[in-house]
Amino acid sequence: MIFLQYAKCSTCKKAKKWLDEHGIAYTDRPIKEEHPSADELKEWHAKSGLPLKRFFNTSGMLYREMNLKEKLPAMSEEEQYELLASDGMLVKRPLVITDDAVLVGFRESEWERTLLS
Repeated sequence: MIFLQYAKCSTCKKAKKWLDEHGIAYTDRPIKEEHPSADELKEWHAKSGLPLKRFFNTSGMLYREMNLKEKLPAMSEEEQYELLASDGMLVKRPLVITDDAVLVGFRESEWERTLLS
């Protein structure tokens, strides 16, 4: 299992604490330094069943600075993958990647259902 996170993010800290408290083993990957590639994002998006927009960190400064709320609807999926891959700070975090699931953001009930069952 891969756990992509940004160490300074309070939600990521909470999620990491939750994983540790439940004894769940993971490979820690800093999203800013080792941001996902476009190919990884395509694979994870397909596996997640979520809309691609959910992979964007819509509350992040970079998202707002780039005015992506206005630009995304006119972009192709391919362009969106490339954009997400260009900077880890554009990607919603934390991200958990297992063999059969992708969790975007930290929702404790969703994590319990997916990781503890």
